[in-house]
Amino acid sequence: MVKVAVMGDYDSIYGFAAVGLSTFPIKNNSAEEGSRILRNLAENGFGVIYITEELAAVLAGEINRYRNMTSPAIILIPGVRGNTGEGIASVKKSVEQAVGSDILFSD
Repeated sequence: MVKVAVMGDYDSIYGFAAVGLSTFPIKNNSAEEGSRILRNLAENGFGVIYITEELAAVLAGEINRYRNMTSPAIILIPGVRGNTGEGIASVKKSVEQAVGSDILFSD
């Protein structure tokens, strides 16, 4: 079974524990703490890591280390402060790379 983690500010992620996911609150979206925990999760078999968009903005360099790896899959999610659009843009980019073209057409 794949281990799943959720990282971000406590208010954004605490509900994920209720459905059995491992939560890792990062105080004040600390880049140092976030990078350390992300590396630890990746090295210890977590196959899917959800990260709030706000924290992901701080950890962009660290997240890029894992972009071309098959595991862990890093998925951005909105936090309690709202959606920045980065999560949707990230998924769209991954789909474009996998499929070879933009599958979302807008008028």
